[in-house]
Amino acid sequence: MLSKEIQSYFPILNQEINGHPLVYLDSGATSQKPVQVIEAIKKYYEFENSNVHRGVHTLGNRATESYEGAREKVRKFINAKSTQEIIFTRGTTTSLNTVAQSYGRANVKEGDEIVITHMEHHSNIIPWQQLAKETGATLKYIDLEADGTLSLEKVRATITDKTKIVSIVYVSNVLGTMNPIKEITQIAHEHGAIMVVDGAQAAPHLKLDVQNLDCDFLAFSGHKMCGPTGIGVLYGKQELLENMEPIEFGGEMIDFVGLYESTWKELPWKFEGGTPIIAGAIGLAAAIDFLEEIGLDEIEQHEHELAAIAMEKMSTVNGVTIYGPVDPSKRAGIVTFNLDEVHPHDVATVLDMNGIAVRAGHHCAQPLMKWLQCTATARASFYLYNTEEDIDRLVAGLRTAKEYFSDVF
Repeated sequence: MLSKEIQSYFPILNQEINGHPLVYLDSGATSQKPVQVIEAIKKYYEFENSNVHRGVHTLGNRATESYEGAREKVRKFINAKSTQEIIFTRGTTTSLNTVAQSYGRANVKEGDEIVITHMEHHSNIIPWQQLAKETGATLKYIDLEADGTLSLEKVRATITDKTKIVSIVYVSNVLGTMNPIKEITQIAHEHGAIMVVDGAQAAPHLKLDVQNLDCDFLAFSGHKMCGPTGIGVLYGKQELLENMEPIEFGGEMIDFVGLYESTWKELPWKFEGGTPIIAGAIGLAAAIDFLEEIGLDEIEQHEHELAAIAMEKMSTVNGVTIYGPVDPSKRAGIVTFNLDEVHPHDVATVLDMNGIAVRAGHHCAQPLMKWLQCTATARASFYLYNTEEDIDRLVAGLRTAKEYFSDVF
């Protein structure tokens, strides 16, 4: 397991909530930020703040070097072939919408199929619903196994020669399920479809290699991987991006503007209209440095161990139901659960009274809640700064919640 000393890099963790030391178990919603990221953003605003690409003065050059340096860092982080394949966006949601609105509208027609799963975040459902409505395409879902995993047999049974787009989450934000993306990509390509990957819950925790996966598009967000909010990435294969039209128009992304016609810059800038998210990109680069210094393999192993410990200890609490794969090696550091006869919001409130932050609700996955036959769940999501002691606090908090509501009702 990773050392507890990692917590010292995260200033926010050194505080009390409701009279108790903070235990932060909501990294699936957003991660906390290490001092290295905070300082990188601070340095930009104090010494480099300027718009990029447009000026010849020193500050403009500094900002441009830092911004484009961040793009190169992201390229290496996911092993893309070229920085032309790295587009900065506001986050995973914007990235997925860009693919649906640009690639989808140009390549999907009536009678075609779009394939997703029941475990998708709303951000990877609604863009495809809208595309299907606009084009007359059919939206299809791959059925899940009883433990919330995907079987390749059902993948093969769902994807056909009519399928034009397959879009699947790498790691479920509810179940923690780690999907076999490389194998699904191969099946999609065998039928002439492209593969879109929602990597929001994967990029913070796993080594990503887009060339090895052979996916066509990959989307992820900075704020879930120790970076700032408001910055995300869309990776796309260069040959696909070159044939796609921008969906936002204005400054930065143009080559020439006439009275009635305009042309666009080359990749990746044609997709980055307006003043870009400069500080966000710089913060994301600092986050990548931080994660790589610790090691993505070590982070993944740490979370597998925490998930296994959490599932074992939480199962000792009477009335706890845990959702998702039973085998900890098949799930990331996410444990979603319910406590019998106690609403998840009440569970989260009691835990917060004890200084423990978890997420409660439908987790932007209402179709999955319907599949689970519940309206809401509570979720504990772990990251590199969490420890077994945090799990002990969580379990003690669950016992407190159980006792409290047993006494009340």
